[in-house]
Amino acid sequence: MTVLGEFVLPRGRAVWTSTLVEVLGTFGVEEKSARQALARTAAEGWLVSERVGRRVRWSLTPPGRRLLTEGAERIYGFGRDAENWDGRWLMLLVSVPETKRDLRHTLRTRLTWAGFGSPTPGVWISADTGRQDEADEIVRTLGLDREAMSFVASYGRIGDEDAMVAQAWDLTALDERYGGFIDEFGALEPVSGGEVLHAQTRLVHEWRRFPFLDPRLPVRLLPPNWSGVKAAELFHRKHVEWRPAAQRHWEFLTGEEEAA
Repeated sequence: MTVLGEFVLPRGRAVWTSTLVEVLGTFGVEEKSARQALARTAAEGWLVSERVGRRVRWSLTPPGRRLLTEGAERIYGFGRDAENWDGRWLMLLVSVPETKRDLRHTLRTRLTWAGFGSPTPGVWISADTGRQDEADEIVRTLGLDREAMSFVASYGRIGDEDAMVAQAWDLTALDERYGGFIDEFGALEPVSGGEVLHAQTRLVHEWRRFPFLDPRLPVRLLPPNWSGVKAAELFHRKHVEWRPAAQRHWEFLTGEEEAA
């Protein structure tokens, strides 16, 4: 999905199986596994295949384009601007019986992706009150809107706000992951077109995890010297720096296709 979003989506053109298999091969994905991944992605409705003679090429479906476009907006926009916080929290109360484990998992996954944390079972919080529409859509889609309740309020005098944050999100582990990202890409200097394409894809692939992991908390709620700031600066700088050469190499790989 990273390769499709970074190189196929911007062009809106079909790409040969051989090109995708070759690129995935540079990441250690065997041909059989690459072909299985394509078939699986098509079965999920994100790709459609077209046979041209003895060859097959793949195009993004409209749902696939929407999925990758929304993902790109979140990935490339993530970590750019730190907004001022008015101190208000969005609180969502919604619980799912233990017997409905799949539904509980889906709710947790989608709310976590939306930046919510859970300091105690059945309670979800976000420092971004603008997420209320997204939360509403999630609970409605999952059929939980009748049981759910939401509030927008400031933290009171009882308890400790920092302790609540620590219960809702594991910021220590996240800080370490950001540090690992900085260590991996900070000193990386690819030279050839193939190396740049490989580095760019890895950069985006690793960065795309952070919007799911990082709730984008206000600075005053974060630990001192938060590594997420440096990691975001690194990602956006490297992405801009590497993008032209990576895109040129992709064009080189698909040269036969373009000529056709």
